[in-house]
Order: sequence, then structure tokens, then C-alpha cells
Amino acid sequence: MFELNSRYAQIEDASITTEQGEIVKYKRRRFLPDGTKMTLLQEVTITAGDRLDNISGRVLGDSELFWRICDANNNAMYPFDLVGKVGTVLRIASQGR
Repeated sequence: MFELNSRYAQIEDASITTEQGEIVKYKRRRFLPDGTKMTLLQEVTITAGDRLDNISGRVLGDSELFWRICDANNNAMYPFDLVGKVGTVLRIASQGR
């Protein structure tokens, strides 16, 4: 259902049966990890025009891994919370889970 590099790829599947007998499959809830406990790969200082997808592409080799940067930085749920702040230092974890 999800690409292998998705933050949801390793989340367990679950299902529920409706009153009509239909089985509905879904992913269990994903809890944000404690970013301060994640192993640090490196830190990056935001410069003008930086975007998380570009940073993750440059550092992690995959622009779709931007969520790993979010996880490692104050558990940011919204990527836009981390961009546009020139001079901010972002933690980049060595693994995403």
C-alpha cells in the first residue's frame, strides 16, 4: 500500500468488520519518535531557499525522506514548521524508525 521509503511502510496493518460484514483494512496509528534519542547523522543549517525535500535528497539520497528530518527535530508534524527559518540548525537522524 505504501512505498518502502514511506513513514507508514513499517506500521502494522489492522482491520475492523462493519455491522454489514465488510472488512475494512487500515494502518495503525504512527506515534512520533523522540527525536532527541535518535542517532544523529549530521546537522544542517538552513540557508535561504532551502526546502526539506532538497535537504533530504542531498543528505539522505531520497527527497521523499523529508519526514525523517521532521521526526528528528522536535517531533515536527508539519514540514513547513522547519523551513523558512534561515540559520536554524536541523538534526538529521541516521535512521527513520
